[in-house]
Amino acid sequence: MNGIKIIGTGRCVPSKVVTNDDFATFLDTSDEWIYTRTGIKQRRYSTDMMNYEMAVEAAKNALENSGTDPLEIDLIILTTCTPDFFYPSDSCLVQHYIGAANAACIDINTACTGFISAVDMARRYLWTGDCKKILIVSSEFLTRQQDFTDRTSCFLFGDGAGAVIVEAADKPFYSCLGAKGDPLEALYCRVNYESNMPLEGFKDYDKSIRHILDTPEKNKYLKMDGKAVYRFAVDAMTDSFAKVIAKAGVNSRDIDLVIPHQANQRIISSAMKNMDVDESRVCCNLADHGNTSSACIPTILDELNRAGKLKEGMKTVLVGFGAGLTYGSVYMEL
Repeated sequence: MNGIKIIGTGRCVPSKVVTNDDFATFLDTSDEWIYTRTGIKQRRYSTDMMNYEMAVEAAKNALENSGTDPLEIDLIILTTCTPDFFYPSDSCLVQHYIGAANAACIDINTACTGFISAVDMARRYLWTGDCKKILIVSSEFLTRQQDFTDRTSCFLFGDGAGAVIVEAADKPFYSCLGAKGDPLEALYCRVNYESNMPLEGFKDYDKSIRHILDTPEKNKYLKMDGKAVYRFAVDAMTDSFAKVIAKAGVNSRDIDLVIPHQANQRIISSAMKNMDVDESRVCCNLADHGNTSSACIPTILDELNRAGKLKEGMKTVLVGFGAGLTYGSVYMEL
């Protein structure tokens, strides 16, 4: 059946708690306004760790939880849309600091869909026979991308990291991945190069997008069309969920556990209604963490694992969407 088994989990949750009331001290907003629209009460911000350092902590916790020697890891797949450096990659930094000298290293960026993409990728590597154990780490430092004068979106996001260690297993596994290329309309955050080239003729390379990114804020911070993202998210999650359970030959009422991307409670509730999934089978930590992009799902997996709530054979669907626009679902039996 060419599936995978999660043999260990870990997470890193920054200690700094920022509540909705904290936002009300510098924005025209309130706890009630934010919570009723998003389901978020608080989020965690990293004040003393870089992105790769959060990833290292989550990875070490997953290694300890699984009883895995770092030298047993054949591949590290790290998902992030907030890397610390263009190079070295955050996965290479994680490899160094956890002592996984035998591991190959890959960073991927499908934004909030990143962990789902990585799980699908890991399963393919495992079943080639080239890898026995793979570490997947999803780490995000989204506070660096926020425009804290934008009262429509800056309170949505938090920082953190989650990790799992996986190996091949004779279990069912099905996936559905896709994308709908977004031409800087729904959700984007620019990489802003600053050149000190003294010669003439090097300043017009971005002229094709200047009519879109026409303010300093649009060139520096995350920008989002909330309504467009909402429409895409509900449709994409519903569609990919339907496709992946059809591949698995099950129906929505057979599913024991659904872990959706933690973007907004309204999105989650609308999508689950469309999927015919009772919310008692849906796991969320949005209220306490906000949207931590690709780190959302592995963080929840670690919470469930350490609480003894991940049971052998549970029919589980991971489903999400992200900037790009990307989307995906994975069906697996634990």
